[in-house]
Amino acid sequence: MNDTPIEKMSFEQALAELETVVSDLEGGNIPLEQSILLYERGAKLKAHCERKLAAAEEKVAQITRGPDGAATGLTPVDPD
Repeated sequence: MNDTPIEKMSFEQALAELETVVSDLEGGNIPLEQSILLYERGAKLKAHCERKLAAAEEKVAQITRGPDGAATGLTPVDPD
């Protein structure tokens, strides 16, 4: 388990640790008390990743909106 406070982790760091937590829990070789602690940390890591993604989505939305709030500079994707 990483000692870095979750709120200071980048998205990539938090996601990597979350993947490790899930793998450890799925392995089933961890005592119950430690599993509970890992699950709690995993829930916090998941929430942190969700916040980071939401913030990134909002930044992208701000970049693609004009002063009137309408989408600008977007080009339709040609499906063919």
